[in-house]
Amino acid sequence: MKDEILYKISRPVIRVLFNFFYKPTYIGRENIPPSGSFVLAGNHTSYLDPLLLMSASKRTIHFLAKDSLVKGVKGLVFKHMGIIPVNRKIHDKDALRNAKEALNNKKVIGIFPEGTINRTKDMTLPFKIGAVKMAKDTDTLLVPFTITNKYKLFRKSITIEYGKAYYVGEDLEKENEKLQNTIINMLKRKEKDGK
Repeated sequence: MKDEILYKISRPVIRVLFNFFYKPTYIGRENIPPSGSFVLAGNHTSYLDPLLLMSASKRTIHFLAKDSLVKGVKGLVFKHMGIIPVNRKIHDKDALRNAKEALNNKKVIGIFPEGTINRTKDMTLPFKIGAVKMAKDTDTLLVPFTITNKYKLFRKSITIEYGKAYYVGEDLEKENEKLQNTIINMLKRKEKDGK
């Protein structure tokens, strides 16, 4: 995808600033494939989550995000960050097609299957099927991740953990349930460990 130049310029700056202000803990970065396409899918806790993911990997991540981000003045910025806009009011086939095209070109897709920030007390919101569908349709690895704790300035609080990459099976409903359960189990383990 051509519109990612701003991402490549800003990622090193974001990494330095993010590590300075939030001091994140990164776990399992060895599970991030160094090359080829894959889908990053995990829980959504804050509008800062994409920046945390950017700071953790040198790979350019094309995030699926609400289409309002690419409209107006701010759209001039986000369009050059490699974002794939999604119209959340409809079943957006264009967004899915664009994401699959990126994967077929050995790119990385970042997606929050909950579809929005989870502000409930539940571990996760119900997962939408897009993450497992695009992974299956393109025979691409799926990498689950979890974000735990809060973003606190100048405190070592926020943690991101990457699970092992795997290929998605034929039954998408079961695979979507598997992905959600994998992430919930990772969150439960973190909660049990007090991390």
